Amino acid sequence: MEINGPKIFFTIPLFGGIAVTQTLLTSFLVTVILCVGAVLLGRNLKKRPGKRQVLTEKAVTVITGMVSEAMGAHNAHWTPFIATIFLSSLLGTFLGMTGILRSSTADISTTMTWAVAVSFICWYQAIKNNGFKAWLKGFTEPIAVMTPMNLISEIAQPVSLAFRHFGNIAGGSVITALIYWALGGASAALVKLVASSHIAVTLALLAAGLVLILVLSRRKDGGKRRKLPVLVGALCLGLAGLSGVGFLWGLTGKAYPALPAGVYGVLFFVCLILLVAGLILGLGRGGKGRKTLGWLLAGLSFAALVLISDGPLGVPLLTLGLPAVLSLYFDVFSGVIQAFVFSLLTMIYISGNCPPPEEAAKPEA
Repeated sequence: MEINGPKIFFTIPLFGGIAVTQTLLTSFLVTVILCVGAVLLGRNLKKRPGKRQVLTEKAVTVITGMVSEAMGAHNAHWTPFIATIFLSSLLGTFLGMTGILRSSTADISTTMTWAVAVSFICWYQAIKNNGFKAWLKGFTEPIAVMTPMNLISEIAQPVSLAFRHFGNIAGGSVITALIYWALGGASAALVKLVASSHIAVTLALLAAGLVLILVLSRRKDGGKRRKLPVLVGALCLGLAGLSGVGFLWGLTGKAYPALPAGVYGVLFFVCLILLVAGLILGLGRGGKGRKTLGWLLAGLSFAALVLISDGPLGVPLLTLGLPAVLSLYFDVFSGVIQAFVFSLLTMIYISGNCPPPEEAAKPEA
């Protein structure tokens, strides 16, 4: 197992070499998506809005209200910047779920760039509102001895802002990879143990699966079958199938054909989608024909996964579905939370340097 940084596609021979990485590609796609979305959602506005315009106006109102509440009404003009930070973080994380692109927020260069930009904005606003001398004098408050600590605090602000976001997203990717690697090894060991017993264990697993699904899963009241016996029975049948196919393939004495990595990846991804679609059709509501078609599609997809994997023992049963479950937390839930936290801290830092304008002096009675 290898956990590496973003892949470098090529290097532009300018200024000593500009590396075009996965992070740069994801960031470019995020920019394109946001620009195209802004154009499509902002054109052809009407007095009698349609559904698209109503949803767009509602989203803009919510974000504007959130910024006004957190930063004050006088800072509402920062709404486009805060929304851009939030959506860039969210899309940059979600694109990593495709399995093709890498999350841009999992690269420290992305979050550090945002954090440094926020710090420069804060310093500019502080100088603009208080003057350069007053800004420098602020580092000596409340006493001159605190100057080194105040300087360290200014440097620590962008560092903590960047590492908090990067650490959560990158850490989730590392944890997912470690768990997937461990369960992949456990799955291979389990299947090899089953296959080593050949036909006896195959028949035992086949019998156990049929008993669990056809007998033990039934309810006395004639209702729906119990889910746990059905799932365990399906696992037994799957192991029995792999063991039987492995035994029959071993009788041929041939080496299992290998596929190029790129072709293998595409075929595996397509077969996995077809397998999920077949299970949805088979387990969902509908006529017998629809369910039969679903189970047939699921069976054929599973057989195809076996054929394109590293032999019958190459299907990692214990890892099926796990990356999707972990992605729901690390990519979806954590991604949304970290985007919100980064945007909220940005609002707090900027509003601290953009105080409300002084109220006009009331005329004396």
